[in-house]
Order: sequence, then C-alpha cells, then structure tokens
Amino acid sequence: MNQRRAIRVGIVADTHGLFDPAVRRLFKGVDLIIHAGDVGDHSVIEQLRQIAPVTAVSGNVDDEERSGLPSQALLELAGCRIAVRHILYAGGKLTKDGRTFIETTRPDLCIFGHTHQPKVEWFGETLLFNPGSAGPQRFKLPRAVGILELKGGKVKHRHIELKSQSGKLPG
Repeated sequence: MNQRRAIRVGIVADTHGLFDPAVRRLFKGVDLIIHAGDVGDHSVIEQLRQIAPVTAVSGNVDDEERSGLPSQALLELAGCRIAVRHILYAGGKLTKDGRTFIETTRPDLCIFGHTHQPKVEWFGETLLFNPGSAGPQRFKLPRAVGILELKGGKVKHRHIELKSQSGKLPG
C-alpha cells in the first residue's frame, strides 16, 4: 500500500451473523476492513470481502477452530503497529489477559470488541479502539462501526452510528 497517502481502514465488531447493508456505503473506498470478533456467520466476512480485503479474529461466540479465524492478529500499516483481539475489556475494565496482551505485543493501536460499546482510550502509549457492535442491537447501546485513517504512524479515528433498522432484534 502507498505510504504517501493515508490508509483508510473500516473497523467492525460483534456482528453476530448480521451484515448491515449500510456498511457497504460507509466502508466504500477503504483499503482494509478489520473485524474484531464475534462474526457469528462466515457470510458476514464474505460480504465484507466484496468491499475490501479483510483481517478478522474470532470472538467468544465464534468457534476458533471451526471458523478458521485466529484469536488475535498483528499488523503493520502506515508505520503503525496494530493488534487485534476480541476481548480486552470485561466488566467495564481492562482484563488481566488484555493488559498482558498489550504489554507483550506493544502495539501503537489495539482494536477490540466484546463490550458492544464504542470506545477510544489510551493505555500507556497504546490507543485502544472499540468500534461498537454492528450486529443486532442489544440493551440500549448504539450500533456502530469505526473508520481509521493511518499515515506516518499517526491515527485519526471516528465512530459512525448505524441507524438502519436491520439490526434491531424482533420484539
């Protein structure tokens, strides 16, 4: 990928088998899509691949062996070391395993899912980014995805709320 221009990355997590058609429009022109776990159905990955190349990890609802998705991934993009793992937070705080993962991999950016809550936070020198859930709406949490722009080791981030009704659970 050309290092002179910003690399745009679509970030999605917790789809739980739902592909929201709005993602096609929101991720149009991205260079890569990262799915941070709880894919739920491989057809979601296939639909994302129609937009851009996909890096995905398994989540707690995915059978790692059956899904063929690794539990974590490390990437180098535009001078930025990126770690991806589904569970980093639980019960509102960084888990012991999550802390160890960050301290061991030493990424500039760590992308995660699991909580269904959009989040941007620093842990030492590492930017933590959760796009929120793009799957069926749970509780009163917003459905969302993220877009990252990477250039020269710098990261610009934003969350985009999904307003389509396709993610609502019946009843």
